[in-house]
Amino acid sequence: MDEHLYLVAYDIGDDKRWRRVWKVMNGYGEWLQLSVFQCRLSRQRHAELIALLDGIIHKAQDHILLMDLGPADSVTPRIVSLGKDFTAVQRAAVIV
Repeated sequence: MDEHLYLVAYDIGDDKRWRRVWKVMNGYGEWLQLSVFQCRLSRQRHAELIALLDGIIHKAQDHILLMDLGPADSVTPRIVSLGKDFTAVQRAAVIV
């Protein structure tokens, strides 16, 4: 599978929209900090995520950054983590 590892950070001006964005992000990645997620996404899931988020935010008030760190299976993020341990998201089976 052609997946990339993304770091997603957002600044949402309204609590209700922030909760909606958090719920969407929680379905696409692993929560790291208050408004930061890491995600393993195929091109299709990346496009789906962008479409969902674009439908939630107010462009004049909110800001979302999706940073592509590279191919998920070959990238080794160089991270300095103070406090809790950081582990890059691994591919896992999803049971529906």
